[in-house]
Amino acid sequence: MIRSTLVGMLFGVCAAAGVHAQVWKCTTDGKTHYSDQPCAAKGEQMKTQALQSNVIDTSADRAAAERSRAATEQQQANAAPAAAPAAPTNACPSDRDITAMETKASSISLSADAKRFIQDEIRRARQCQKGQGSYSASDWNVSKQAVDAQSSLTGGADARRRAEAMHSAANASEGDRIARQREADERNAQRRLNAQQPLRDR
Repeated sequence: MIRSTLVGMLFGVCAAAGVHAQVWKCTTDGKTHYSDQPCAAKGEQMKTQALQSNVIDTSADRAAAERSRAATEQQQANAAPAAAPAAPTNACPSDRDITAMETKASSISLSADAKRFIQDEIRRARQCQKGQGSYSASDWNVSKQAVDAQSSLTGGADARRRAEAMHSAANASEGDRIARQREADERNAQRRLNAQQPLRDR
C-alpha cells in the first residue's frame, strides 16, 4: 500500500511539473522501493510520461468558425435578388365606365359647362389608365357622382368643383391644368361683364 502510494506521488509530481521525469525501481535487501535517483544496487529505470493538460484551447477554432459563418451569410445576402419597389396602386375607370361617360357627354340636354366637364373626365380616366396620377376607387366614385350630377338642374357646378379638387390632389399636372382653366374662365367672365356694362349705363 505504501509502495503504491509512493509511486502515485512520484507520478503526481511528474505530472504537476509537466516534465518527463526519470523514476527508478530499486531492490535493496530484497525490498523494492522507487526513487528519482539511480539505484545504488539492483534496479531498473521505469518509463514515465508527463501528463498533458486535458484542457484544449478552442478559441482559434471558434473564431475561424465565426468568420466562416459571417462570410457565408454575406455571400447569401449578395446572391439574394434585391426586392423590387412596390408599384403604387392606381385605381382607374374601366373601358366600360369610359364608354358610359362618352354616351352621357353626347346628350343634347347638357349645358356647355357640363359637357366640357364630362369630356375632361373622359380624358382624365384615359390618363389614369396610362399610369398618370395616383387615384383610389373612392376618388373615381366622386367623379362618377359629379358626372351624374351634370344632368341635374342644380348641384352640377358644386359637383364639378368637388371632382376637380379630387383630381388636383391625385394628379399634380392635372391640378395645374384645372387652375389655368379656372383663371381663363374668370377672365372670360370678367370680359363679358365689362362688355355688358356700357349697355346698362345707357
